[in-house]
Amino acid sequence: MGLFTRDIKTLDDLFVHTLQDVYYAENQITKALPKMIAKATDPQLKQGFETHLRETEGQIKRLEQVFQMHGHQPKAVDCPAIDGIIKETNETAGEVADKDVLDAALIAAAQAVEHYEITRYGSLIAWAKRLGRDDCAGVLQQTLDEEKATDKRLTDMAEAQVNRKAA
Repeated sequence: MGLFTRDIKTLDDLFVHTLQDVYYAENQITKALPKMIAKATDPQLKQGFETHLRETEGQIKRLEQVFQMHGHQPKAVDCPAIDGIIKETNETAGEVADKDVLDAALIAAAQAVEHYEITRYGSLIAWAKRLGRDDCAGVLQQTLDEEKATDKRLTDMAEAQVNRKAA
């Protein structure tokens, strides 16, 4: 089911489809983060990625909870956006020889992921509220708050040390 197909007829259909999309994305992120951890050379960045991997595993559990609360089995649909971001990350990381520049590139890639997730969770929360599912919105809000906090930590790390070293 594509985002702009006739299979999505209602806001509820769109809500469920987007849950499936972000469920796929979070699962792909759990596969990509160990590679990013292995490539990162800055100890604080490495630790930040390890923390985010644990958070992402919790976010997957929360998504499964929202699926169940909404009367659906957890299911993923392909998310070309996250696949593209991860592919670009892998390609860029393979091209950067300077380890300090690589760390800066990894932060930028991680923030691309965070920004994608922030838009998805923001939309899901708005739709859940419109559908009268404040219970689902509350669970999703926890994840949105984590995504925003991770994005801020990445920005702070980049500005305080990583970008300076890369320059």
